[in-house]
Amino acid sequence: MRFCICSMFVKSCSRSQNLHAVYGVELRDQDDVATLFNLQQKLNVDIWEHGMARVRDAEVMVSPEQSKEFFETLDNNGLKYYLKIEDVSKVLKEHEEDLAKWRRNRNNRMIFQDYPRYAEVNQYMEEIAARYPNLVTLVNAGKSFEGRDIKYLKISTTNFEDPRKPVYFMDGMMHAREWVTTPVTMYSIFRLVENLRDNERDLLEDIDWIILPIVNPDGYEFSHTDDRLWRRTRSVNLEVSTTCFGVDANRNFDVDFNTLGVSSDPCSQTYPGVAPFSEPETRIVRDILSKYLPRIQLYNNIHSHGNYVLFGFGNNTLTPNVAQLHHVAAAMGAAMDAVKLPEAGYYLIGNSGLVLYRTSGSAQDYGQHVGVPFSYTLELPGYGYDFRVPPSFIDHINEETWKGIAITARLSKIHYRSRTSRQ
Repeated sequence: MRFCICSMFVKSCSRSQNLHAVYGVELRDQDDVATLFNLQQKLNVDIWEHGMARVRDAEVMVSPEQSKEFFETLDNNGLKYYLKIEDVSKVLKEHEEDLAKWRRNRNNRMIFQDYPRYAEVNQYMEEIAARYPNLVTLVNAGKSFEGRDIKYLKISTTNFEDPRKPVYFMDGMMHAREWVTTPVTMYSIFRLVENLRDNERDLLEDIDWIILPIVNPDGYEFSHTDDRLWRRTRSVNLEVSTTCFGVDANRNFDVDFNTLGVSSDPCSQTYPGVAPFSEPETRIVRDILSKYLPRIQLYNNIHSHGNYVLFGFGNNTLTPNVAQLHHVAAAMGAAMDAVKLPEAGYYLIGNSGLVLYRTSGSAQDYGQHVGVPFSYTLELPGYGYDFRVPPSFIDHINEETWKGIAITARLSKIHYRSRTSRQ
């Protein structure tokens, strides 16, 4: 299902598209979670927030064509639901207007205080690398499906040549509509390079960093120009479909591929593609993990929204180091919860399959599968605005998330030294 936003960016939108609505669904147990998952598979409803039984409600976008069967299924299973957004197109247009107004009033904003476009992100990384050549290396990792360069920064006081230092790898914007993830990665660059504080000097001197702000540039640009709710990549495979493009990048990794939490419908938000790593974007993440695997101690795959720190495996099995995984995740959640805003929920910590729903082919699971000791999915807060987080919240998200990143970096250093001392 494709959803346009009726705005100056889109030439035409049919009247029926104005009728998409979002409903909150109360979840009592895992059977209710399964009911929603089955609806996603059958009707291709767009689940914005999967929720957690007895803790958080799910949020589901429903089209007019889907609504009859959607409501009948919920009623037949005794699920309570309520209207959260009556007209999705309207609230997206309002968000666009609020963004434009906010930008007009803040001409001197930093790049990480807004939702920068792809070209702006690249320009910033190029400038940082040019100004700090002894600290920052800009890497052009390859091309997206549509030919955009996918770049990342290596940040190191020792040019990545000291094997005693662990590597912390973070990326954002794997799902195109999750705009708030890129400012967090950009702010992390800023804190490490341009605004390093005395009490955080160890983060730079003792740890090497790989920061990839935009995994999915094609989808990200498309979400700005055509479809604000676009999630997938923008690849074209005419043997699969002549009308639906892209795959869910976070189901395209080679770990239990195409077995759980996916759809065979190429129009689905969770379509995994025809094969593992069919997408050049996911191959780039794979190659980074492979190249630096002996030293990558922590991989942080950043998403939005929901306030979660999750770890593998998505098939409900636990890793041998699950106690350590949970400890580091809990420390991250606690650091962020300590400064969270009242509008945000507390971070929920745990195995992704048990806390949310079972999945396959995720970046988080792949990192753990190939040998990264600590591999996480971080779901940032939405403050009740889902993917439309107002820019006035960005500063707080950046600062809050940085506290979580800092504590996990320090813990990863401790665990890395313990691991390498035994080798």
